[in-house]
Amino acid sequence: MSDKPKKIGDLGEFGLIRYLTDDIKITRPTTVKGIGDDAAVLDYADRQVLVSSDMLVEGVHFDLTYMPLKHLGYKAAVVNFSDIYAMNGTAEQLVIDLAVSNRFTLEAVDEFYTGVKLAAERYGVDIVGGDTTSSVRGMIISGTAVGGVEKGKAVYRDGAKPNELIVVTGDLGAAYLGLQILRREKEVFMVNPQHQPDLTPYTYIVERQLKPEARKDVVEWLKKYDIHPTAMIDISDGLSSEIIHICEASGYGAQIYEDKIPIALETEEAAKEFNLNPLIAALNGGEDYELLFTIKQSDYDKIKDVPGFSIIGHITEDKGAFLITNAGEKLELKAQGWNAFLDRRREEEKNKEAKNKKEK
Repeated sequence: MSDKPKKIGDLGEFGLIRYLTDDIKITRPTTVKGIGDDAAVLDYADRQVLVSSDMLVEGVHFDLTYMPLKHLGYKAAVVNFSDIYAMNGTAEQLVIDLAVSNRFTLEAVDEFYTGVKLAAERYGVDIVGGDTTSSVRGMIISGTAVGGVEKGKAVYRDGAKPNELIVVTGDLGAAYLGLQILRREKEVFMVNPQHQPDLTPYTYIVERQLKPEARKDVVEWLKKYDIHPTAMIDISDGLSSEIIHICEASGYGAQIYEDKIPIALETEEAAKEFNLNPLIAALNGGEDYELLFTIKQSDYDKIKDVPGFSIIGHITEDKGAFLITNAGEKLELKAQGWNAFLDRRREEEKNKEAKNKKEK
């Protein structure tokens, strides 16, 4: 038996699809027909259907120098589920499209798909279709999640009203600091390929970057305790950007408080290494995939003592989103979250600098 890596071209497009999807089982009653025909067939009866898509491009959204393919597959699925939960819905189906260059072996693509399947299994989502094709350079992933929500229960960004409370789940800034650690180790490796990084002290924040989780549990909790958010969004581009999205959509403003923003100890410790204020990472880092939502003041008693929920501010009549610092300063929030176009340029500049150092 040969240990030589198998070429994707030996299977062909349809053979590859069969290879990757033969073991997929359908579990959702809303899935009438999954993979194996020209289109999936879904039946949501009297519920409303939610659809969200997300693209990940190698060199822009991920770097395979430090992103394991299994983790990438998991993340590609989860970031789509997160958008469905941000609408107060349940993710139920996933379509995943993949384009790869000829540098990827069959084993590599299989590893990626293993991560996708693991995420689908854990979140109770059916993989119902997708496409595979070739790429001139690198890997391109497109995921589309489909979900359902009871009529009248969908939560939009535009429902916030003055004096309502602003709530955030989990902690913020960890994914951004995890990315900084990975990028730092990559730069060291490019200068010294013998370098073996020890990421043990950074396990939590690195995992938040490489293998995020969507907050399905929050949606289930809100339903259990009869709390209907007035506006909601997932935190993919940073807390500041997401609050501004809600304010602009709702037509009002917001005030949040520095001492109320949840930041993990591991995030604070890593921030010190980069001489970075952890609050900046929490406000502008992105990729935390926590949920940010607003609730009526009458729901305060239901939520005030819930572990992992932080009330960080309130909606204001006057427009504009502001941070009230511990010193009592009122600072306007800016949408400085992750920008694919700017971030790509910065990364290219860093790689060029590292390469020049290595050559010297």
